[in-house]
Amino acid sequence: MQAVDQLIGMHMQSAVSTIPLLAGHLVASGGKRIRPLICLSVAHMLGIQGKNHVTLAACVEFIHTATLLHDDVVDESQLRRGKASANALWGNKASVLVGDFLFSRAFELMVEMQSLPVLGILSAASSRIAEGEVMQLMSLQDIEAAQTHYFQMIDAKTAKLFEASAQGAALLAVARPEQQQALKQYGHLLGMAFQVADDVLDYANPNVTSGKTPGIDFAEGKVTLPVIYAFEKATPDEKKFWKRTFEDYDQHPDDLSTAQDILNRTGALTQALDQAKAFALQARAQLDLFPHSEFKQTLLDLATLSAERTC
Repeated sequence: MQAVDQLIGMHMQSAVSTIPLLAGHLVASGGKRIRPLICLSVAHMLGIQGKNHVTLAACVEFIHTATLLHDDVVDESQLRRGKASANALWGNKASVLVGDFLFSRAFELMVEMQSLPVLGILSAASSRIAEGEVMQLMSLQDIEAAQTHYFQMIDAKTAKLFEASAQGAALLAVARPEQQQALKQYGHLLGMAFQVADDVLDYANPNVTSGKTPGIDFAEGKVTLPVIYAFEKATPDEKKFWKRTFEDYDQHPDDLSTAQDILNRTGALTQALDQAKAFALQARAQLDLFPHSEFKQTLLDLATLSAERTC
């Protein structure tokens, strides 16, 4: 991970001073580095030789960081990981352009690996992430959004890069086809568990130290799995509440608290968290064909923690 961070720092540099300043603000704000960790753990579990897995890990983190910069502009977010977002400090135009710069750096790193199959996987993942963000934008405030649409959306905007991280490392390590498929599925399922758990955290009780500010998704009108479950079980009055706060975007100061009460009373948060845990269990099962090692254990732990996260 130290080698990954060094590579990120090196490729983040530019003669245009705003670029490393803005990008460094986000990179230094405490990201979890889960996607690079997946790359490195898969590569070492498979006994990879050389340094290409470090390059891949830096590459996926650049792609992830670029999407965060773009997301904050789209969402008009003022905070990222508890600190002022880059767009709040430098403005939307600079954030979008630096995000583009980081995408370009990611593709430069892809070329350095000299692997067309990996380039194909990461290119396809980048396109799919953009599609997922557009899908989310189109479903904002649609309280009757189907579960199928929700899962398609989080597969694209979140799970695809987890999947590419694992599959790309497997390709670099020249894993057998069945191993590559298992690790691709592992990444996909881990990403699904991670995003569902993240959506549950948005409605966490403010008295619980979660590391995440509750209510951001609610304030932005994002229809996530807990809200979908709650709407399915809603009374007529509760359906009016959800339609007012999401579809009409008429939100009052106490509405988040009301939403949290409904989600807890209907069991929607527990139901969504159970779904995250189910994805995590399926992810762990994909690793059954690999012999035990400390690197496999890291991947198993990542799956478990993805559905039990508090930040």
